[in-house]
Amino acid sequence: MKKIGLVLIGIIAAVILLSNLGSLLGMILSVGVLYLAIKKFIKADTTTGKVTWGLIGFIGLSTAVANMPAILGIIAIYILYIVYKKWNGLDEKKDDNDPFTHFEKQWDELKKS
Repeated sequence: MKKIGLVLIGIIAAVILLSNLGSLLGMILSVGVLYLAIKKFIKADTTTGKVTWGLIGFIGLSTAVANMPAILGIIAIYILYIVYKKWNGLDEKKDDNDPFTHFEKQWDELKKS
């Protein structure tokens, strides 16, 4: 039953991710331009260079703000990661009965005896 819920959550998160993929790519590109503009703005010596990189940075910031739906895509990626971890966690619980997987716990039990 838990696997059915994980599959449903994973499918919903994947659909949200795919629907926001364009804005996610736009956000990545605009944040990259903004980062480059800040680095170049700091290194610029002339006023013209600072104004130019400041305008480019403002354009990058504007496009980053315009791509705010990308945050839903980032949340969907995080949810898919959690579903993946939980899915693997369900498979690991089956191996808990193996005496060699928890050697330390059994060693302590033997020491107490």
